[in-house]
Amino acid sequence: MGTVLDSHFLALTAIVTVGYQLLFFIVTALLRFDKVTDFAGSTNFVIIAILTLALKGAWHFRQIVLTVLVVIWGLRLGLFLLMRILQWGEDRRFDEMRDNLGKLAVFWIFQAVWVWSVSLPVTVVNASDRNPSIEARDIIGWIMWLVGICIEATADQQKLVFKNSASNRGKWCDVGLWKYSRHPNYFGELFLWWGVFVASTPVLSGAEWLVILGPILLTLLLLFVSGIPLLESSADKRYGQLEEYRVYKNTTSPLIPLPPAVYGALPVWFKLAFLLELPLYNRGPGGDPIS
Repeated sequence: MGTVLDSHFLALTAIVTVGYQLLFFIVTALLRFDKVTDFAGSTNFVIIAILTLALKGAWHFRQIVLTVLVVIWGLRLGLFLLMRILQWGEDRRFDEMRDNLGKLAVFWIFQAVWVWSVSLPVTVVNASDRNPSIEARDIIGWIMWLVGICIEATADQQKLVFKNSASNRGKWCDVGLWKYSRHPNYFGELFLWWGVFVASTPVLSGAEWLVILGPILLTLLLLFVSGIPLLESSADKRYGQLEEYRVYKNTTSPLIPLPPAVYGALPVWFKLAFLLELPLYNRGPGGDPIS
């Protein structure tokens, strides 16, 4: 079917994303109902992927594969997060936003930017007329996606089971993959989206390489803004005075899964330089470093 607004569907996907997020923002603001927030974000990826594939109508094998990968990820995560929040109740991230329309609006704006930006690789691939033969980069990207979603889904399920057990009430999750990483679900998410980017590269040309800003933005958000810093701060406030938690934190990688014996033996400078043990992840209840 070809071009809609622009040849890369950038304007179209921006309009669709803003409209979709605006709809859920209105629902959240009027009804003070924040249980659909993550569902709105995840399913927006699904809409963009299917919409751009169908509108272009080329149905190249690479386009179909990347679209299917994004749809599987979006539906899996969206349904998981929706069922979890319905089971657990209110989302504590919005405790300070429910009565502040400005803060709530900023959150939804960031979510719209996140969806549109991270979707850029699949958007540009689906809009492209180029169809080079499948090559090593495609296979590597698909494998990265598979490894990433397996890690993310496994970590999500392990934490859900842990939290749902009455015997674990008031404890931090340190079982399964969480024994090797404090945030294995985020590692999986980053790995799979970098895989989508790698699988998109055989099609990219010229300014299209700017789609790398999508996974870069996701990485920055999870590492420095709304992902790991918030969860680390919350965990430090709840458990920071406990010696067992301090041992767990000092021997467990913040992101990249590693055996605790290996990570705990590494020097601080190596953890900081190569394993993302950033100072902002190590502030105790009083603002002092966790050690």
